Amino acid sequence: MLLERKKNKMIDWQPTASLDVLRQRAEILSRLRAFFASRDVMEVETPLLSHATVTDSHIMSIVAPFKELGCEKEIICYLQTSPEYAMKRLLAAGAGSIYQLTKAFRQGEVGRLHNPEFSMLEWYRPGFDHHALMDEMDELLQVVLQLSPATRMSATQVYQLYLKIDPHEASVDDLKTCAKLYIESLPDMADDKNNWLDLLFTHCIEPHLGSDAPFFLYDFPASQAALAKIRPENPPVASRFEMYFKGVELANGFHELQDAKEQRGRFEKDLAYRRNHHLPSVPMDERFLAGLQEGLPDCAGVAMGIDRLIMLVLNQNSISDVISFAFPLA
Repeated sequence: MLLERKKNKMIDWQPTASLDVLRQRAEILSRLRAFFASRDVMEVETPLLSHATVTDSHIMSIVAPFKELGCEKEIICYLQTSPEYAMKRLLAAGAGSIYQLTKAFRQGEVGRLHNPEFSMLEWYRPGFDHHALMDEMDELLQVVLQLSPATRMSATQVYQLYLKIDPHEASVDDLKTCAKLYIESLPDMADDKNNWLDLLFTHCIEPHLGSDAPFFLYDFPASQAALAKIRPENPPVASRFEMYFKGVELANGFHELQDAKEQRGRFEKDLAYRRNHHLPSVPMDERFLAGLQEGLPDCAGVAMGIDRLIMLVLNQNSISDVISFAFPLA
């Protein structure tokens, strides 16, 4: 009995965030909800458990096997990495402007800026493009968190400012040559342009963004469109944005793709990349594609990491300092 009591004393059961921080967090969440209520944006809830998940090769889902009582067959399900697909099904059903404060899950992501279970704010605005949504997000950050007005630049402007290259026009060899000038030890990477753009961005650009005020980066190369529309310019441009604060990525937004055939093609391309790089295969979300086929309204949407945002606003060092219980590795 004494030995058991000693073992229990070694278990760290205390919250990883202070109660004062948790009170401030609760107040921020309350103000976020009030912001959307004042604009008639409806709060919704969508499932965390799904038969399908994202095909994005940079996001790994947590598998959640399910077996109905009395049934031998096991169904492979997934904890959702984002509520995006389900929320777009609501949009296709005519829900109008909607938002959600929810949990999301990603495999293998643990550290100062990561927890396998994290909080996400996601919202969609019919009739908005990505510039109108940046405007609204800027207002939210000023009203709810008293941050300074955001600055914004296109991807072309940012890469030219920091690296003297055009991300749309540069070849893989151009990017390799540039990387050798700025990065001391280069990883062994395949000749994939997006990988080299990401490497240069994370090492040479990202740490400088949003040091004093939130920063919006918009209009990405078409190859990095994800779920965004591509504008047929020369060169083509993805109507997408990201938001940074104090050198940390906080949000990813799109003028949403409405073409179900094009979306299926992008998913198939993702799955081919997964096969070629020996990554886990996942099923496409056919319910989402069916909703897209039925008709997604012209809209813009964005997902924002709430834990990271609160961490930066409250001047904490890690997201474990702003969530009740960080994921224990042991």
